[in-house]
Amino acid sequence: MKTMHDTTTAPTATVLNIQRMSTEDGPGIRTTVFFKGCGLSCSWCHNPESISLKPQVQWIENRCIGCRSCVAACPEGALVFGAAGVVIDRERCAGCGACADACPSTAMELLGRKWALEDLVREVEKDRAYFEQSGGGVTASGGDPTVQAPFVAEFLRECTLRGLHTALDTCGYSSRQALETILPHADMVLFDLKILDSAEHRRRTGAPNERILENILFVCDYMKASGRPSSLWIRTPLIPGATATPENIAAIGAFIAQNLESAIERWELCSFNNLCRDKYRRLGIDWEFRDTALLSRDDLDGLAAVARRALSNPSIVQWTGAPRVEKDSDGGPGKRHLTLVKGCTTC
Repeated sequence: MKTMHDTTTAPTATVLNIQRMSTEDGPGIRTTVFFKGCGLSCSWCHNPESISLKPQVQWIENRCIGCRSCVAACPEGALVFGAAGVVIDRERCAGCGACADACPSTAMELLGRKWALEDLVREVEKDRAYFEQSGGGVTASGGDPTVQAPFVAEFLRECTLRGLHTALDTCGYSSRQALETILPHADMVLFDLKILDSAEHRRRTGAPNERILENILFVCDYMKASGRPSSLWIRTPLIPGATATPENIAAIGAFIAQNLESAIERWELCSFNNLCRDKYRRLGIDWEFRDTALLSRDDLDGLAAVARRALSNPSIVQWTGAPRVEKDSDGGPGKRHLTLVKGCTTC
């Protein structure tokens, strides 16, 4: 009989990061496991290193001591050390991590490592005390966890068996089978609705949204039939020039009002976050939102008002994230804009 302790057949998954003490990915204090791989390629993605299922490497210049150990260790010859530092040939790099293993200063970092199921469950269970005190738990995020659905389902199942609250954070662009595999083991689902117009959705994310809309309706039907998951949040990233328009928010609101409002607990509007600029630079990607400013508090309040007007229960709408800090006429920060609100990472 196979058990979770059979090392010869133990399932593994590619995990980008394990983030502890998160307050952005569901209720309470949570440990969020970011799985690599996503079916979408959103132009604003806050975690661009999570899109590819393949492990990747990045060079962190302020850690580098110029020893060139990484160059010597690379079996593909994908690294060159020049005047600007380490240059990575992305076409040749196999993501093997040999350079990161050889680097004495952690300047070369592997983005994505294999985790065995048993090890990952043990790792997140270390935070049980925080979960119990705060009403938190474990969130499977990404990327999109449905890309590695069989492992994620087993992971959430094992967490549930240990009494840990579980959440699935998904963009919704997945097969029906992937959702059917995971949903029985998720206490809640955080589901993205980014853009309602399908052509614009394709332009901005690389895929149309029909499957996403079908899947959110399936999740609601599944909840009604099985009682699990017991909680559903809708999340919409507010991206200047892309999703953060009154027309888009009103359209999503109309869809929610017609199809989902009785089933969802919260509609969260996630303010744009530009702190990922260095991630794009290190991956050699020219990010179109590199110089885009954060939304102001007035912008966020206005879009939230549009969302609330669309629903019969406006209390389920809230915006989260950091607003732009405005300045008073004397050049100092305006007092009414100093509060930073926690929020999601608009991935």
